[in-house]
Amino acid sequence: MIDLNWIRSLIELMRESDIDTVEVSRFGTRVRVSKSPPVQMAAGEFAAVSAALPAAGAATGSGAAAAAESTEAEVPSNWHEVTSPMVGTFYRAPAPDAPSYVEVGDSIGKGQTVCILEAMKLMNELESEIDGTIREICVENAEPVEYGQLLFLVEPSAG
Repeated sequence: MIDLNWIRSLIELMRESDIDTVEVSRFGTRVRVSKSPPVQMAAGEFAAVSAALPAAGAATGSGAAAAAESTEAEVPSNWHEVTSPMVGTFYRAPAPDAPSYVEVGDSIGKGQTVCILEAMKLMNELESEIDGTIREICVENAEPVEYGQLLFLVEPSAG
């Protein structure tokens, strides 16, 4: 159970800052506080967004576990899983008309930007932790992602 005083303090902190929306998960409960009114969506749009999100009863850490289970037999054990460090929106390129940071088959170096994760109107560049080759891109452009969700599979460079 979440303490109501904690929620009140969260609301007060938001009033005093420029932050528009914050979402926190504690003890199996998710709380979202937003200054802006919710965006109205048509029924079809809601269904599309809902289908992209993991089920409410999914294991902690998001749908990454389910995705890993479904492809586990096919993925070599030495491949590195790049997962989302935050909840946000996944973008493959720095702008809609710009080329993607990476494509399947591209060689990447440690520290190279592989995508952008937008969270609370901030664009966060996600950098590769290893040298290797992109073997699979597991998320569609502009798709919402959860913390721990599988984004890329990378085959590490030999050596």
